[in-house]
Amino acid sequence: MLKLTASQEAEISSRLLKHWHQAVPNDRMAHLVKDVARSFLRSLQVRLAAHDVTLGHWTFLRILWERDGLTQRELSNEAGVMEPTTLIALRGMESLGYITRERMAGNRKNLYVFLTPAGKALKKKLVPLAEEVNAVAMKGLEASDIAAVRRSLLVMLDNLAGDTATRDGAAEAEAL
Repeated sequence: MLKLTASQEAEISSRLLKHWHQAVPNDRMAHLVKDVARSFLRSLQVRLAAHDVTLGHWTFLRILWERDGLTQRELSNEAGVMEPTTLIALRGMESLGYITRERMAGNRKNLYVFLTPAGKALKKKLVPLAEEVNAVAMKGLEASDIAAVRRSLLVMLDNLAGDTATRDGAAEAEAL
């Protein structure tokens, strides 16, 4: 993500708030979810930057903390990004000493990605930052409201996962 000044961040937040509270408070749900997600990511990015970790690196670190030793392709698929994007991020993470990329004796074709001790240690520093962002976002909400939002978003996620148009489009793309 692009680095913004504090005044630019404030202007973006102001525009978002005006849009949702005054201009079109009933705009499409997809837009609201996107804007909330972007706000979460901006808040996290500021905190990660203090530890010299980019938002792109965060994405891959989170995956590797759960499943170390994936191939670059598997990591791209898990992150939902193209392989060249993954390659660029991994090169950066490797130069920072967070990961190593290795070929295995039985499979010289694939490169496997492993966290270094430094990459593993970042989890203890960075996860609390993400938890802090969540706490900031949830401030003032009742537990029942949080549970209702979570349930609603999970239903939406389930519905979109079962969207036949998405599956049909993916099948058509594979056939090409």
